[in-house]
Amino acid sequence: MKKTRISILALALLFTAGLSAQSLQEGKNHLFAKRYASAIATFEKMVAANPNSIEANYWLGQAYLDNEEIMSARIASAKQVYEKAMVSSNGAPLITVGMGHIDLLENRVNDARQKFETALTMTRTKKGENTDILNAVARANTDAKAGDNEYVIAKLKDQIDVKNDKNPESCVLLGNALRKARPGEGGGEAFRYYKKALEFNPNFALASLRLAQLFESQKNWELVYQYLTEAIQKDDKFSAAYYELFYYYFQRLDYAEAENQLQKYITSKLPEKDVQDEYLYAMLCWARKDYTCATTKAQAVVDILGDKTKPKVYRLLADAHFQNNDFNAAKKFSDVFFSTKNLEDEILFDYQLRADILDKTGGTIDEIFNTYLMGAKLDTTLTLRVDFLKRGAEKFKGRKDSIGSERQGDLLLQVLNLKEPPSMRDYFDAGFAFYQAENYNRADSVFDIFTDKFPDEVYGPMMQYNIHRAMDSTMEKGMAVPWAEKYLAILEKDTAKNKKNIIGVAGYLAQYFANIAKDKERALEYLRKMLAMDPGNEAIQKNIEILEKSAAPGTRPGNGSQPVKNGSAQSNKAAPGTKSPGTPPAVKK
Repeated sequence: MKKTRISILALALLFTAGLSAQSLQEGKNHLFAKRYASAIATFEKMVAANPNSIEANYWLGQAYLDNEEIMSARIASAKQVYEKAMVSSNGAPLITVGMGHIDLLENRVNDARQKFETALTMTRTKKGENTDILNAVARANTDAKAGDNEYVIAKLKDQIDVKNDKNPESCVLLGNALRKARPGEGGGEAFRYYKKALEFNPNFALASLRLAQLFESQKNWELVYQYLTEAIQKDDKFSAAYYELFYYYFQRLDYAEAENQLQKYITSKLPEKDVQDEYLYAMLCWARKDYTCATTKAQAVVDILGDKTKPKVYRLLADAHFQNNDFNAAKKFSDVFFSTKNLEDEILFDYQLRADILDKTGGTIDEIFNTYLMGAKLDTTLTLRVDFLKRGAEKFKGRKDSIGSERQGDLLLQVLNLKEPPSMRDYFDAGFAFYQAENYNRADSVFDIFTDKFPDEVYGPMMQYNIHRAMDSTMEKGMAVPWAEKYLAILEKDTAKNKKNIIGVAGYLAQYFANIAKDKERALEYLRKMLAMDPGNEAIQKNIEILEKSAAPGTRPGNGSQPVKNGSAQSNKAAPGTKSPGTPPAVKK
């Protein structure tokens, strides 16, 4: 009788273990397919049935992390699960890794590494690392911004390539780490490991999804579509692939097919329902420029979720209200977005929209300027950051005042600091903005660099001549003279093309030498250059005659002589805040 009782108990334990393993895989399948509510429900049910289940607690924490977008909510939800499980499991290795994941999210890198190494050491065998523990370590590092992806790459390569571990999840995680650690160059290796995951498990839809996302980063849309379709062929309920296909068609402006894929995405999740799907419909309304529809649907999400609303919903509301010219509402939602977003969620669009909203709602010039500076610090491509700064510079240029020109110059200086090397046009635009702002010292410093880097170009001496004329408007210090002489020497290389400017610059020098330096011969030299350009100009001829007479033997100053006036010839005065003579509409790079 006792033996029979033991057999029945053994069968019950085996049956329970089988159900647990089945439920665990079911929950993971939901999670990989982005059916977060179903995943959470599955793991919560497992924990309720067995509060001490290490795997159920670990994966419940992971489901919370994947479902939440706001960092504080992500950490709070998962941390509560892991702290409780640490006590009930007496510090089980898998839960220890979960706590290390939280440490990474809270930037306690050393604490996280210690937990990872402890868990790996506790479970290591002669065959290598414990696969579940190593995968959990990899998942933590690839998820957190503070994660060490090279550490993950070394561990997983040894496990897969040396220890010959044929776990498809390990291969996918290695591919993820390669892409994060080595953007661009890591794509080839990531491809190899994603394909290896499919060799180990041909029906692993997650690997096909990752291949699609890899080619999306390379803008190879044909292969993106191929691998998304492949994922669905492997699992026609794989919601994540329908979700990506929605965006695939959305980005191609095929909104009808995008809506079709959205319907398939929603259907694939049934019986799970998520109010967040209304946000995707709001996106379609926004794309179709039906901004009232967009705000109505997005607001419905906020009304239901309240503080749990994801930041991207507020982003959409801010822009939709802005496009509808409801700038105060746009400002309200922009404020909420920036108070809830995570650093890794930010995109340049957020800061461009913020600057535009501030411009329409009475934001100060410094608030708008600082918005562009903060946006330029985002971890994105150099080209995008430079283009963003230049758009900001154009906004300030449009103010058509000295403050706007000053801030335009400040942003263009940021472009000079970012680009390697900056183009001639980059230097010119920054320096000219400061010239327009009448900040001649800063303009001078930029054009000093310009003339040093591009000594054979006319624009350096041209602007230095105009800048120093403005700095020394009475000519008393002769600050513009050396630059005028350099500028004139370049202009004289093509007298037909530069006739007007030659006359203007020579007239300035004639005026300086006649009236300030009292050097009549030098003044006559420049007057004769002017006359050669304009032989019929009586005013120039008269000035020459006056100077020649005053310079003749026995002629005393004041005996019928008059100061040379630049106005006697064609003036080349560049008034502050105006376009200088010869400013190139498009300077070669």
